[in-house]
Amino acid sequence: MPAWALLFLSISAFAQSSIRGFPPPLEAEHRQRELKARLIPEASRIRTYMQRMSAEPHHAGSPASRAVAEYALGLLREWGFDARIETFEALLPYPTSRVVELVEPVRYRARLQEPILEEDSDSGDLHQLPTYNAYSASGDVTAPLLYVNYGLPDDYEHLKRLGIDPKGKIVIARYGQSWRGTKAKVAHEHGVAGCIIYSDPRDDGYFRGDVYPAGAFRPPHGVQRGSVMDMPLYVGDPLSPGWASEPGSKRLKLEEAQSIMKIPVLPMSYEDASALMRHLGGPVAPEAWRGALGFTYHVGPGPAKVRLKLDFDWSTRPVHNVIARIPGTDWPDQWILYGNHHDAWVNGASDPLSGASSLLESARSLAEMRRTGWRPRRTLLFALWDAEEFGLVGSTEWVEKHQEELDQKLAVYINSDSTGKGGIGASGSHSLEQFVREVLRDIQDPASGKPLLEARRPPRNGSTATPEEFRLGSLGAGSDYVAFLDHAGVSSLNLGFGGEGGGGVYHSIYDSFAWYTRFSDGDFTYGRTLSAVTATMLMRLSGAAFLPFEFGSVARTIQRFSEEIVKVAGKDAGKLDLRDLNTELGKLAAAAKTLEADYQAAARRDSAPPDRLGPINEALYRTERAWTLASGLPGRPWYKHHLYAPGMYTGYGAKTLPGVREAVEAARWEEANQQATVASGAIRSLTAELGRISAMLRALP
Repeated sequence: MPAWALLFLSISAFAQSSIRGFPPPLEAEHRQRELKARLIPEASRIRTYMQRMSAEPHHAGSPASRAVAEYALGLLREWGFDARIETFEALLPYPTSRVVELVEPVRYRARLQEPILEEDSDSGDLHQLPTYNAYSASGDVTAPLLYVNYGLPDDYEHLKRLGIDPKGKIVIARYGQSWRGTKAKVAHEHGVAGCIIYSDPRDDGYFRGDVYPAGAFRPPHGVQRGSVMDMPLYVGDPLSPGWASEPGSKRLKLEEAQSIMKIPVLPMSYEDASALMRHLGGPVAPEAWRGALGFTYHVGPGPAKVRLKLDFDWSTRPVHNVIARIPGTDWPDQWILYGNHHDAWVNGASDPLSGASSLLESARSLAEMRRTGWRPRRTLLFALWDAEEFGLVGSTEWVEKHQEELDQKLAVYINSDSTGKGGIGASGSHSLEQFVREVLRDIQDPASGKPLLEARRPPRNGSTATPEEFRLGSLGAGSDYVAFLDHAGVSSLNLGFGGEGGGGVYHSIYDSFAWYTRFSDGDFTYGRTLSAVTATMLMRLSGAAFLPFEFGSVARTIQRFSEEIVKVAGKDAGKLDLRDLNTELGKLAAAAKTLEADYQAAARRDSAPPDRLGPINEALYRTERAWTLASGLPGRPWYKHHLYAPGMYTGYGAKTLPGVREAVEAARWEEANQQATVASGAIRSLTAELGRISAMLRALP
């Protein structure tokens, strides 16, 4: 769609709606600046950034990762940012030995290597990391092979019903349904000696479509690398949980690091996996366990016997974060931060450079706006994090180093990661739900011309009429927002486009510029749209007289979470006491309603000087801190947020009211009720804060 058409549609949308937090006298001027900013991003520039940064493998700890950081730094400085590289260090293991051998009933040595493709020159680049799982244990084990489907707790329960004991076996699980680290963790808890994780073509290969290079999906020898750090315990450097890892800082001994997996774990292609699994005997696998390999799936154990041998270079290596800023005029000590990571397992065109390239274009767009006279009222920060792939290392170390300052100054963290084409995904703190809804209302989908709020969204109850009410998703783990939200209590968002174009090169040597331009957002139209979305968000958050937090959505969302927990409890719901929590929710809803009236009344005026608004806005953004308690969640004190957390056994997936919900799921009723009391206290604190902010708003001239 041409730029003039987007501008016309944007003006039409604006004519019918207001922007939260802007008094009417300021809103018209801001609208015009925002519309100009959305016309600046260029798809061709995003393409150039990606092509440059994805030219070589650049895993964390490598000289190439430093080179990518320096390239981004040079661009940001060229555009006028105050920018620098902030370096940490972390335990980043690289593999030194990887052997998988079928020793019975026949012999086969797994290839464990992805072949070079003539159609993709980057597949032959030097300095590729081998296929492995970071933070696997070293080991050399030989044992019968056992197929465990996706390796979920329920899968092991099924094995128990079959009378099969996994203890001492080497298990093979397929990727999907849960995070890879969860598969290894559950295997260890069942006494397994070693774990192999492969990509089944039903989930990630020819069953879904043509494989690369003919199509988008994973080829037979493609392998998904990745970390198996026990992220639900803590993220970041395994040797410095809770404090920044810098030269000379305190460090745990390797054997003291709880987040390192306790058994050897290795990823594998479906071609190698097929050579092992076709020799399994025992029961035929249940229908739900069967993938798309060309033989009957058996569970085992045996007669296939496998040797798994792994060793690693457990070295500490440098981690390079790029930090850039535009200082604010009125409230320089209130910060808005947008981040994406720059490190990749190999070339990483999709993951992460699709998002990182869009971030750079957002930064350039706002730098151009600044050059023509626009100034943010709050300080804007841009970050490109390193070592995300190993376990959110760069962002976590930065948060742990600067936590006291961030607690006072950081209002909102916006995150992106991979982005493609299709619908926009948005998750985050529900106090920002209304804010996100307004931004998506005002920006058009590049394919349909509809507002992003409506485009590519499923209709209500399968009907073709009214779309579902927009709701933010809840954040679990999987990208760099974790330390900000779960540890520091900073309101956070995660954004990206996807859902179209297929995929099947995740964390492989085929995540290249060639693959991305053929099978994802090849014309970078959606990358440009993401730049427009994030630039708009940054301008609104940095320029609003009143930060656009809204708490009716919070009260309604928590009520929904509470009702979900009761459903999970089922027939045992009588053992669960949520009376205090629901009472406090009622008070929170009332306080949110009162605050909204006071907020709207204050926002209609433009009479308060910035020094009167500063404390009100600080109080608004610090409301998220009400959820972070020093004691943390049961069994994992690093996670301090009591409304959102990654599940202990879901990995990336979120658990809401996690202290209560996970206790209910485990039928620990005393703990569930104790955690309900803790959550009630957090709601009570939040309600009190809303009342205090209402009073501050009413006191304005």
